[in-house]
Amino acid sequence: MNQKRVALVTGANKGIGLAIARGLAEQGLTVLVGSRSLDNGVAAADEIGPDAHAIQLDVTDASSIAAAAARIVREFGRLDVLINNAGISHAGRPGMSFPEIMQTNSLASASLADVRTVWETNVFGLIAVTQAMLPLLRQSDAGRIVTIGSSGGSMGENAKPDNAHRTMYGNYSSSKSAAHAATLAFALTLEPTNIKVNIACPGHTGTALNNFSGARTPEQGARRAIELALIGQDGPTGTFSDENGPVAW
Repeated sequence: MNQKRVALVTGANKGIGLAIARGLAEQGLTVLVGSRSLDNGVAAADEIGPDAHAIQLDVTDASSIAAAAARIVREFGRLDVLINNAGISHAGRPGMSFPEIMQTNSLASASLADVRTVWETNVFGLIAVTQAMLPLLRQSDAGRIVTIGSSGGSMGENAKPDNAHRTMYGNYSSSKSAAHAATLAFALTLEPTNIKVNIACPGHTGTALNNFSGARTPEQGARRAIELALIGQDGPTGTFSDENGPVAW
């Protein structure tokens, strides 16, 4: 069985997830590159190096989650870090125009099917994966769970009348608010244990999620998540922060 600390990163075949996986491998962890497409995961793991292993994981598929958990038990025998990174920004389909995509983000016009598509990944997928991995994380001497959050999902910031970006608060942002709440719920439940649960905001990072419009690189966006994955027993739990400190809930 693996003697090194083991980390699972969901949605790790590209973007911030890939940067987190690479950063954790550089810190000496065995990294499991979660990817809906196993082929994409294999390519990403090969890019990272011998301490990375691809694992097929679709956070919206219960059988995929169960198979991933069983494989981790069978092949690695432990899990110390879970990074809940997988996420989608909209329910757009190939060929949709930008105005059509924006309609799927507005809760005033989005179909319930489009709302559910985003929430299945960003909220229910996070909960399902965390529940499935908790038995292994409970066995770790220093279990860590990190959710990739977003300041765009800050209800406090979006409630401010002078926030110029508040008009963008819709399906995606509200799903991130719910993801923050679910993560806090896990943190409070697990507070008596050795598991620490936190949310890392990567900032406006250029990834496929935002059509590469962000000013920060994936490596920059990964920094806070990596820090929180490696905190000691005196580190925080139940927090929402970026590299500059706390982010408003």
